Amino acid sequence: MKRPSWPSWMPVDPFIAVLLCTVGLAALLPARDTAADVASGASTTAVALLFFLYGARLSTREALDGLRHWRLHLTVLLCTFLVFPLLGLAAKALVPHVLTPALYSGFLFLTLVPSTIQSSIAFTSLARGNVPAAICAGTFSSLAGVVLTPLLVAWLLADTGGGFSADAFVKIVLQLLVPFLAGQVLRRWIGGFVTRHKKVLSLIDRCSILLVVYTAFSQGMVRGIWSQVTPARLAALLGVEAVLLALMLSLTWYGAKRLGFDRADRVAIQFAGSKKSLAAGLPMASVLFGAQASLAVLPLMLFHQMQLMVCAVIAKRRSHDLQEFTPAGPGAASRTAAGTAPRSG
Repeated sequence: MKRPSWPSWMPVDPFIAVLLCTVGLAALLPARDTAADVASGASTTAVALLFFLYGARLSTREALDGLRHWRLHLTVLLCTFLVFPLLGLAAKALVPHVLTPALYSGFLFLTLVPSTIQSSIAFTSLARGNVPAAICAGTFSSLAGVVLTPLLVAWLLADTGGGFSADAFVKIVLQLLVPFLAGQVLRRWIGGFVTRHKKVLSLIDRCSILLVVYTAFSQGMVRGIWSQVTPARLAALLGVEAVLLALMLSLTWYGAKRLGFDRADRVAIQFAGSKKSLAAGLPMASVLFGAQASLAVLPLMLFHQMQLMVCAVIAKRRSHDLQEFTPAGPGAASRTAAGTAPRSG
């Protein structure tokens, strides 16, 4: 299978442009009253479908095989749910001179959400890394995030706008984890169909994210919370996020080297351990933050675009430096070769 790539002439992911148009639509024509209820129900259903498809895509055998590489997955989980949050807490020193309290809440929330699945696989494949490990690492992170993200929000954001209750936790489990497990159970019968229609299902993925964005930003417009954001504050937020991404990309790459991982594994750790999932973060924010969800997800949306642009450049560079590395340890060569093409997941 041909490795995915981002066109060199396209500095912005087209999907981000569509996201921005969705935000503009919510600003001009926000959903109100009955329309808001319909949009909210549609977005909840779409996200459940999204995670159902994630479950149907992941091969159970791949997941079980991936458990054998527990050091790699533990490293990614620690980067995602320990190192990221610690850096997020350190950024509190920037309030209120650089970040407003509301923007800081969103910034801290982005450090608490799980890693990505699809883009981790795509970039690892492009960089000729350990693709099966990236599949499992992204999936394990998403599943762990269903539990860990709400708990971390309850602990770290309880007094800054984040809401957590048993009801919110149940909603997240029903919306994300249950559909994923249902997809795994039904994979035996629908796995082939899902694999053959990946492009159509990818469209469903993106439409579900757009629905969540429209619903969240409509709520923000109706409640008038956008008066809290200025262009200067947005520029400051982008600068802080650029520093965060640079730190995580460096820590995952050089830290994995210090831990003794071979090149293929380092690639998977860098791309799975340095990114945050828009697909998982948006529905969680809508449940946990309610009317404040639009401000809570703004930093995540900006970070998502930034990570795509930067990681695309890094992945292309990694694809050309393979000859500089010698596979370390038995099986490393086969894992490197496995990274030349993405597998279903």
